[in-house]
This record gives sequence, C-alpha cells and structure tokens, in this order.
Amino acid sequence: MSELGRLVTELQVHGVADPALPGNRGRRGGAGPSDHRALTIDGTTVMVPVYNTAAKDSPYSLEESENSAVALASQGGEALRSVETTSEPAFYQLSTADGVPYRSIALLHGRDVMATTLLQTCIRFRDRTDSCQFCAIEQSLEDARTIVRKTPAQVAEVAEAAVRLDGVKQLVMTTGTPNSDDRGARLMAETAAAVKQRVPIPIQAQCEPPDDPIWYERMKQAGVDSLGMHLEVVEPEVRRRILPGKSEITLEHYYKAFEQAVEVFGRGQVSTYLLAGLGDSAESLIACSDTLISLGVYPFVVPFVPISGTPLENHPAPSTNFMVEVYTAIASRLRASDISSDAMTAGCAKCGACSALSLFETDR
Repeated sequence: MSELGRLVTELQVHGVADPALPGNRGRRGGAGPSDHRALTIDGTTVMVPVYNTAAKDSPYSLEESENSAVALASQGGEALRSVETTSEPAFYQLSTADGVPYRSIALLHGRDVMATTLLQTCIRFRDRTDSCQFCAIEQSLEDARTIVRKTPAQVAEVAEAAVRLDGVKQLVMTTGTPNSDDRGARLMAETAAAVKQRVPIPIQAQCEPPDDPIWYERMKQAGVDSLGMHLEVVEPEVRRRILPGKSEITLEHYYKAFEQAVEVFGRGQVSTYLLAGLGDSAESLIACSDTLISLGVYPFVVPFVPISGTPLENHPAPSTNFMVEVYTAIASRLRASDISSDAMTAGCAKCGACSALSLFETDR
C-alpha cells in the first residue's frame, strides 16, 4: 500500500480541522458529500471533511507558509507535504435570467465534476423514524442555498457554463426520492436530454431502482452514460437501523435491478455506494462487493462521514485500519475483474475524490 493511499484514508476518516483558507470552501449540509473541502495532494484530489464534529478532533490542520503555499501539518505543527486547494469556480459568479444563482443549481465536486440534486426533497426525509439516518438533503434548502426543483433547462445552462469556464469534465445528477413509481428516473431522463442538447458532457444519474425497468433504457436513450443505485449498507440489522424506510427495498430487489441496469448500460457502467463504518463488518462489505462485481457493478466503498445536524452527527468514523482492510480486499477483486473506476464514463467512482479505493485499485 502506498504512503499516499494511507494518508488519504486517514484524511477521509478524520478530516482537516482548519477550513479558513482561500479557494473553493465546499459546503455544509445538503445531499451527497457534504461538510467537505476539496484538497489536491500529489496530484490526487480528495474531498476532506472539515465542517463536521469529527473534524474537530483531527490530528491534521492546513497551514499557510511564508510563500503563500498551503501545507498539511500534523498535530504538532510539522508540515507533512504541500497541498493545493481547488479554486472557486467561475460559474459560481453567474445567475440565470430569472435571478437564480448558478451555485444554487449545481456545485463543483472534487476538481472537475459538476453535481446537482434535481429534487431537494425526499418522501422519507421529514419523518426521522423513516428517513436515512445520515441524510441531510433538505438542510441546504432550509438555509436557502438551493431551490426545491432544478429544471432541465437550468441544469443544462449551468452545465454549459461549467464546461466552458471551468473545464468541468462530467456531471453527476442525484435526487431525493419522489412519490412516483419511476423513483426519479423521469427527472434524470428529462434533464440528461436537455444537457446533451447544450454540451456533450458525460453524465451519471443516481436514483433508487424504478419499479419498471424500462426506465433504464429511457435514461440511456436520453443521454445518461452511467447509473448509480446506492445500497449504502448491507447487513439486515444495520439496514433497518440506518435506513429504516429504504431498507424495505431488499438486497435481492437491488441485485435484480443491477442485473437489469447492467444489461442496458454495460458492465462497469453501473455503481453503488457502500458506506463503511456504520456497522457492517469488513467481511460483509467484501462479500457484497464480490456479488456486485460478478454482476458488473462497481462497489464504490466510502468511509462514513457524519454530517452535522443529522441523527448520526456524532457517530464515530471508521478506523484507518478498518478502511485499509476493506480497500485492500475489494481493490484486489477489482483488479482481477473487467471493471474499474478508470473505465467508468462518469460518476462518483470515476471522480474518486470521496474514497481512497481507486488509489488501492492501482497500487499493485
């Protein structure tokens, strides 16, 4: 295992304590990776927790040196290596004709990924006995930092500007789950079609498995290049505790959905999130990944990062040793397979900034 791989694993787990530096400051709350900032270390961009409670106990800090460079420092103040903060994207300075700031429609993730949550509400969120316990999807809405529903035209407009002004290379679209049988697939298809009319950017869509598998073909035809359907956790007891509502969708249902989606998008173009550190054993995560890889699905393993204001805001992060064990085992299986993060057209696994798995995948 490389030194960088272990360092990134520690940073992903423990965070960086000082967010008061120039550049793109990331964000608090909302859907997807949150309470993070993007840092580039030895050419690898990672999303590092800085705003949550876990970051307060981090052994690392960011220090500005005399020549204005930024260095990652240990608890004792020893500079470990230089890092770069990503710049504030130029498209953040723009607004739509009706006055909606572009950054309320989409955000920069990592170094060159634009991400948007098409529907900033979810049928489960308002009832915390039913909602995913780590979810903060409506926090940014409550803080008036985003809007409830992004229209296809708005997302297409912002995507074109992000590609033109900031060199963005892919678009990730996710959504809160609507009260419809398509589970958000219709939103994905409509928006992908609008984006592809404006700019030829690779797109990943993320939603729960739609009831009718015809939606996989509709999303693909509309311009979606890869698909994410997220398990998050796998053991039955852990699923009931962490995903009290969503756990009603069984693993078997997901596996069938993965089979159907892979038939449309191809092996290695379907992925799922596995959140390590919420109670699943390393053995369970590895066994599930074996099944996923056999189905042609990329198991994007990410260390759980607690988000402030959620029921799990004080949940401990997984240990570095636990993550190294899981990363090492799953990366070896990926190397022996026909799928990889690098071969994905678009998506979180393609970006890789929220996980060190891709570093282990290439570390032979």
